[in-house]
Amino acid sequence: MGAIAQYFQALQEHLARVQEAQQVALGQAAESIAEAIAQGGAVWTTGSGHSALLAQEVFYRAGGLMLVNFLPIPGTLLHQRPAPLTSQLEKLPGLAERVLRGSAAKAGDVIIVISTSGRNAVPVEAALVAREMGLTVIALTSSCYQGTPSRHPSRQTLAQAAHLVVDTMVPVGDAALTLPGLAVPTAPLSGAVGAALLQALLAGAVECLLARGVEPPVFISGNVPGGPEHNQRLLAQYADRLHYL
Repeated sequence: MGAIAQYFQALQEHLARVQEAQQVALGQAAESIAEAIAQGGAVWTTGSGHSALLAQEVFYRAGGLMLVNFLPIPGTLLHQRPAPLTSQLEKLPGLAERVLRGSAAKAGDVIIVISTSGRNAVPVEAALVAREMGLTVIALTSSCYQGTPSRHPSRQTLAQAAHLVVDTMVPVGDAALTLPGLAVPTAPLSGAVGAALLQALLAGAVECLLARGVEPPVFISGNVPGGPEHNQRLLAQYADRLHYL
């Protein structure tokens, strides 16, 4: 079996394990999002490095929940140059607090904080400060990093700082394959697995809202008939909770 087929097999097997193991956690997290939205709140996502890409995966997209707001942490996004600086800044205490306290996030909102290792200062601080501000904190992280020391002054990990945890179960090192002739493992899992979990989580939140009799504001692609008109109507209706307009 070649590397391409091996990766797909590894990913499919991992997703099956995660789906079975995280049903309860996903349901609880989905309900917390639906409750916040039903009560007039918004949803936030944040992360650093490649986790920031996942935070943007569910932001402002066709088929996605309109009330998701991406909270960027300056200096930790991958357009930063030199790129290795992002790895240094995500370990810097104080950065996430300044961003959160200067944002429109408020008590009653939900924030999804994403970090595969859950040990760097920025995501841990984001979770701790968000809790202080009255937000519900959902962590998307991997339990495989349990036992690795936190880089936050509190010594807490992201999982410890959050109210709810969705576990990606991604192995330490975030690589699925060991190939002959290569001394290190390759083919990361966290991007595909994290994206699937986030999309499943928000699909669950939409379902919970429907069960409450609340029409979820969901984007339609601007490339299909009626899409732009649908989106503009909802953007105007929910403008007070859309902090990206």
